[in-house]
Amino acid sequence: MVDVLVRRESVADRPVARSVSSRRFRSAQVLGWTRGHLGLVFAGVVLVIAVGWAVAPSVFASGDPLTGVPAEKFQAPSVAHWFGTDNLGRDLYTRMVHGAGLSLTATLTAVGIALVVGSALGLLSGAAGGIVDTAIMRVVDVLLSIPSLLLALALVTALGFGTRNVAVAVGVSLIANFARVMRSEVLRVRHAPYVEAAHASGVRWYAVLVRHILPNSCQPVLALAAVEFGMAVLAVSSLSFLGYGTKPPTPEWGSLISEGRNFLASAWWLTTLPGLVIVAVVLSAQRVGRFAGRTTSR
Repeated sequence: MVDVLVRRESVADRPVARSVSSRRFRSAQVLGWTRGHLGLVFAGVVLVIAVGWAVAPSVFASGDPLTGVPAEKFQAPSVAHWFGTDNLGRDLYTRMVHGAGLSLTATLTAVGIALVVGSALGLLSGAAGGIVDTAIMRVVDVLLSIPSLLLALALVTALGFGTRNVAVAVGVSLIANFARVMRSEVLRVRHAPYVEAAHASGVRWYAVLVRHILPNSCQPVLALAAVEFGMAVLAVSSLSFLGYGTKPPTPEWGSLISEGRNFLASAWWLTTLPGLVIVAVVLSAQRVGRFAGRTTSR
C-alpha cells in the first residue's frame, strides 16, 4: 500500500518537475541569446527610452522645458541637472526629453511618407512593367542621383519653415530607396508558382497584386524602414539645426545643438550631450534594422 502511494505521488510530481525544467531551459535560452546579442539588446533599450521620451515626456522629466532659473545658468552636468543647464538656466535634459516628441514625430512621418509612396511606386513599376516601369524607374534614378539631404534642403526651402514641412521634405527624399527595393521584390515574386497559379485560376490582376504579390514583397521594405528611421532622425535634426524646424523656444533636437554652438568654448555640454543622444538613436535604429533585415532574408 505504501509503495502504491509513493508511486502515485511520484507520478503526480512529474508534470511539476517537467514544467520547472522547461522554465529553466527557456530562461537559459533567453539568457544565452541575450549574452550573444548584447549590442542588439542595448540598441533596443535606447530606442525604447527614446520612444518613451516622445510618448510620455513628463514621466521622464517633470520640469518645464521653456522656463529656467537665471541664477543656475551654464551649470555643468550634475545630479541635479543631468545634462547641465543652458544660457537661460533651463535644464537641458528636460528640453531633450520634451524635444523628442517633435523630432521623432517628424521622423516617423517622414518614414511613413517614404514607405507608402515608395512602396506604391515600386509595386506599380514591378507589376506593370513596360513603359510604366521605365518611366517610374527613370524618375527614381534621378532622385537617387541627388544626395538625400540636399534634396530635402531644396524641398524644405520651397515649402517653408516648420516641423511638418521638414518631415515632408525628408520623406520625399527617401521615396526612391523604398521604390527601388519594392520593385526588385515584386520582380522576384510575380513569377512565383503560386502567383502564376492564381492568374491561371482566373483571379483578377488587382486581387493577385494585393493578396499574393504585396504580402510576399513587403518584408524587406519594412526592414529598410527600420534602417531608414535612423537616417531620417539625422536628416530631421540636420534641417532643424539649420533653422528650418520649429521656432524657438520650443525644443527640438537639432535646434538644441544649434543654440548651444555659440557657447561651445565655455559650455561644451550644450552641444555634445544632445549630439551623443542623436548618435545613439541613429546607431541603435541602424543596428535593429540590420538585424531585422537579416532575419527576414533567412
